[in-house]
Amino acid sequence: MTSMSQTEKEEFLADLHVGVIGLNDGDRGPLTVPIWYDYTPGGELWVITGADSRKGKLLSEGTRVSLAAQTETAPYVYVSVEGVVTSIAPAEAETLKAMAIRYLGEQQGSAYAAGSPLEGQVTVRIRPERWLAVDYSKM
Repeated sequence: MTSMSQTEKEEFLADLHVGVIGLNDGDRGPLTVPIWYDYTPGGELWVITGADSRKGKLLSEGTRVSLAAQTETAPYVYVSVEGVVTSIAPAEAETLKAMAIRYLGEQQGSAYAAGSPLEGQVTVRIRPERWLAVDYSKM
């Protein structure tokens, strides 16, 4: 059986993965793009994006969002969540730095954050409501 418990799903999502976010885009197909994210089990997931980017323009409080994270090697594992945007606020230097360090490590993350302008960046919080997951290592 390849199913995962809720705890396993939340722990996997909290691990370091590049996510792929999916957003409705009017009469076009859904926008799906890779994105850095962070998640603490039991909490909200959050991302930072440009308010004027294509994805930033599609996001508002109450917007439904999907995000998938997966392993890149066999045995494959993925977790996908669907939820609602609960808040959008100007990004702060400390949250940008924390996200950059999560993905790039202390030295490169600090340099990335120091060289990235905050103007126009927003932190988007999403409450996961529906979960899908498969863990092929359980076969």
